[in-house]
Amino acid sequence: MIRFDVLTIFPEMFEGYFNSSILGKAQKNKKIKINIHNLRDYAKDKHKTTDDLAYGGISGMVMKVEPIHRAVQRIKGKKKTRVILTSAKGKVLTQQKVRSLAKYDQIILIAGHYKGVDERVAKYVVDEELSIGEYVITGGELPAMVVVDAVSRMFEGVIGKEISKEGESYSIGVKHEHGVYTRPEVFSPKRGVNWKVPKVLVSGHHKNIEEWRQESRKLDS
Repeated sequence: MIRFDVLTIFPEMFEGYFNSSILGKAQKNKKIKINIHNLRDYAKDKHKTTDDLAYGGISGMVMKVEPIHRAVQRIKGKKKTRVILTSAKGKVLTQQKVRSLAKYDQIILIAGHYKGVDERVAKYVVDEELSIGEYVITGGELPAMVVVDAVSRMFEGVIGKEISKEGESYSIGVKHEHGVYTRPEVFSPKRGVNWKVPKVLVSGHHKNIEEWRQESRKLDS
């Protein structure tokens, strides 16, 4: 069972997503373990300060190194652990990286916020910085959720039937999954317009269906 530890100044943001649907069931079934840590608990001053003004006169607050370092030292286990800072300047997360992260026993995620995180965290505290895309959002909480979600589904029993992973986008040998359809067979959004399911999928001919799926994947790869 993999263990995720998320360090954040907004722990309330994670409750709904992590306790619902697939990830909620995975935790109940002890397939994964997720701990959310409030970084303010690791600040020693009476105001529980986790950020301060940036050196150099630039605008914006910067998250302090001390509480982050203290939290990581307290939380980090003895088994195989990876410490990650979610950051817009980090390497973009890929499915290949997700598969490599699934080999760890513990992943510690530091959710950056405000102007950013003191650069000494990136230099001395974490193993790597990860981004979920070449754009900027208001904080690292969403990227942390994405990492937990993507890595969790690598473990058997998390998403139910393992066969559902076969041929999906970014699986080994596949760039994009083939299109999928369900009822109705013909959908008419207005008179004279009919959106149809490909004939092969309703033919009942399993060999032809599998060939169509393989060809669809090739066209997208």
